[in-house]
Amino acid sequence: MNDLSAPRVNARTDAERLEAARASVSADLTRMAALHLESCIHCGRCAEACPFFLATGDARHTPALKIDPLRKLERAERSAAFARTARGASPITFADLEAWQPLVYDACTMCGRCTLACPMAIDIASLVGIARRALFAADLAAPDLAAVAERAHREGSPLGVTPEKLRERLDWIADEHDVAIPVDTTSADVLLTLSSIEVMKYPESVAAMARILARSTMRWTVSTSGYEATNFGMLAGARDWQREATMKLVDAAIACGADTVLVPECGHAYSALRWQGAAMAGRELPFRVLHVSEFIVQCLAQGRIHVRLASGDAAFHDPCQVSRRGGATGAPRAVLDALGIEERPVEAGGDLGGCCGGGGGVSANRRADALRHATTRMRLRELQAAGAERVLTSCANCRQTFDDSAAHDREGPRVGSLVELVARQLA
Repeated sequence: MNDLSAPRVNARTDAERLEAARASVSADLTRMAALHLESCIHCGRCAEACPFFLATGDARHTPALKIDPLRKLERAERSAAFARTARGASPITFADLEAWQPLVYDACTMCGRCTLACPMAIDIASLVGIARRALFAADLAAPDLAAVAERAHREGSPLGVTPEKLRERLDWIADEHDVAIPVDTTSADVLLTLSSIEVMKYPESVAAMARILARSTMRWTVSTSGYEATNFGMLAGARDWQREATMKLVDAAIACGADTVLVPECGHAYSALRWQGAAMAGRELPFRVLHVSEFIVQCLAQGRIHVRLASGDAAFHDPCQVSRRGGATGAPRAVLDALGIEERPVEAGGDLGGCCGGGGGVSANRRADALRHATTRMRLRELQAAGAERVLTSCANCRQTFDDSAAHDREGPRVGSLVELVARQLA
């Protein structure tokens, strides 16, 4: 559906919706994607890396099996192209699509851990993205996630943080934490984007970023024209909504002349802008995209900020989309080193790090709560086993996932924010 304002209704027949899924796959099917689909040797090693399989032992959660319907659609497309059979022919039915939905929306965070285990280096996370776009085209996106994505499109934020609400909230954060937060400055070096999770649930993180930016002496601003870092269009498989959310940030950065767009502690927000932003814009981005942990490292190296040494040690949870999928694994460790904090080794850490279980929009799907809690519980045990004084991460969605599961189980470590720790230690 190209008209972003059009309501999503199921007025089409099942056959028409199946054809829409097939057409979506056809449009997304690059040679690399087709190669990945045909390269699986069915060894099962991806299952050993998948947090959902490890938490449940359910064979349906094997990553290679999650993309099997996509493989069938690809083969039907190839058959139609070369054998000149009916273009709508497909070995799967609409009922198969319905059964496919919970596997790619509830039991996959697109964390990419399976790719590291795969001897063929199949990028299953990207293939799941193709699958989600096909299901969204067929009006089969997970209902809760689709509703959140639609709200983000309609109101500018998945949590209803409209520009007016943002101004009110930032004024409150500035007063409550005694920090200046410039808004809609016409000229700035840095455009700070925000996760609505931070704005509403972790305001200390917003204040912490403001303090770090103020200490850096760089000109910076938040823009009410483009502020929401999260991209639920990408998570739901709504390509037009993904592009719309991205272009708000791109246009806001261009409007104020920023040469750096700063992504807050949000994993998928980093992926959406840093690695998919240019594709959405259709051109090279005229600015750098930095995760806040990378920005802190840069400021430390340039002498723009200084920090006091902190005591003790820490176990660090690597957000999948910042570390393994994003390439910024070293940044938080450089920050911990500057703070004099010893990093305690965590089972499945760094690029091999375990997933929180709530990324990729999974935390938005209420029907997946039991599965998510089982997966998150496993990760929290790994972090606790490190025996560190504190547990830190650099993703607000990971923090919220951990907080939700700890509250549900009434046990578990408190997971803190890296950026908040840095702000407390500013010299």
